[in-house]
Amino acid sequence: MQVIPNAPKNEIAGSAGGVIKIKIAAPPVDNKANNALIEFLSHALGIRKSAIAIARGQTSRIKTVTIDSLSPEEVMRRLSSFSARRASKQLPGRRPKAG
Repeated sequence: MQVIPNAPKNEIAGSAGGVIKIKIAAPPVDNKANNALIEFLSHALGIRKSAIAIARGQTSRIKTVTIDSLSPEEVMRRLSSFSARRASKQLPGRRPKAG
């Protein structure tokens, strides 16, 4: 998983070469981006935060995340579904309001 901190908003930015890219609004300071990533994944996957852990990459943009009770296929399915639901809520040709 590649994390892009200091983004305008939390969102799934796609995937490339088997690596999921996630934008996180929090800065990479004092573990804020890592905590925000876990909270975002918890919301997106519909699971509790305690089921998610960063196994590798605490201080790197490239992270290995472990998720209890979900297969990698189920994680991808849920992330895709979450991303599609969020995209459908935005009107075509309009940018979301800042702030």
